Amino acid sequence: MTHAMLKGSNVPLDATAVRAVLRWTPGAGVPDVDASALLVGPDGRVRSDEDFVFYNQPRHPSGLVRHLPKAQVAEGLTETIEADLAPLEPSVERVVLAASSDGGTFGLVADLRIMLYDAAADGGDPLAVFDVVPDTGDETALICGELYRRADSWKFRALGQGYASGLTGLANEFGISVEEENGSEAAASAATPSAEPVAAPAAAPEVSTAPPTPPAAPASATTPPPSAWPEQTAAPSAGPDPDAVTQHMPDPAAEPSAMPPQPPTAPPPPAGGYGYPQNVPPPPPQPPAQPTYGYGYPGPPPQQPVYPQQPPPSAYGYPQPPQQQPAPTYGYPTQHQPFIPDPSFVLPPQGPQFQRR
Repeated sequence: MTHAMLKGSNVPLDATAVRAVLRWTPGAGVPDVDASALLVGPDGRVRSDEDFVFYNQPRHPSGLVRHLPKAQVAEGLTETIEADLAPLEPSVERVVLAASSDGGTFGLVADLRIMLYDAAADGGDPLAVFDVVPDTGDETALICGELYRRADSWKFRALGQGYASGLTGLANEFGISVEEENGSEAAASAATPSAEPVAAPAAAPEVSTAPPTPPAAPASATTPPPSAWPEQTAAPSAGPDPDAVTQHMPDPAAEPSAMPPQPPTAPPPPAGGYGYPQNVPPPPPQPPAQPTYGYGYPGPPPQQPVYPQQPPPSAYGYPQPPQQQPAPTYGYPTQHQPFIPDPSFVLPPQGPQFQRR
């Protein structure tokens, strides 16, 4: 029968030899977990450093407590502590089962569980199972449980007590002195020079301030070699050519009158605005706007061409009577007359909203 343990609970053990299996689920970012055991006396401390069984000291001198390496199972990774409880010395009152994390805290470890089996039985169900849950998640060392004496029998208690100081703090808690390398001594030993002689550095060559003389081109070369820099495309001259004719150019500062007069330069044309061409001719003049007339007012009379009127020939020597001008069309006067208001016109009575105040 398997007992599901809670924190602080205990269960009696009928087996004289047990196998404590610590199991967890590995993954990316999950720290490595190591199991360990401490043989503790009645005062709560180990008798010597040999009572600390872990990966660097996997076997107790008596051979009764052993640390087994990691194993891959279907549910995850495991580490195992085996203990023969019956033949242990009476000075050993407890066997503390602990775990430490390397590379992170136990808050990053998932499915941490300790399972207690009967070491004499091959396979079978575990005697007790305890899911170890850290209190804060910042712990780097945990006491998963302990095997302790009660008269002539042994019991298992589920604890789950954590430490933030790692395996070193856990060992110091039970009286084990862990020697750590002094950082200052290590730095001093690293800075100590070795016994091998060190050759003295050679004297630095003198640096000349004069510009370096370019090497002369070979006689067979007719064109300078190509260069990656534009300034070096022309081959350096080896010196003045004695057969070349030098033309004297007057100095404008020393002989201002010797320089030929320069024609005046025309000012640049004004630049047009962005997106507009330059020298755009002005727009043509527009004819004057015709006056507009309000609704209901007649416009100007149409312009009629004027032709010279010739009197018709008279009949029998009598002149023709003058012709009458045609009457104007209704509503359209023959000639636009200026508007003259009627002085006797009076507006009808108005409401208070139209009266002046």
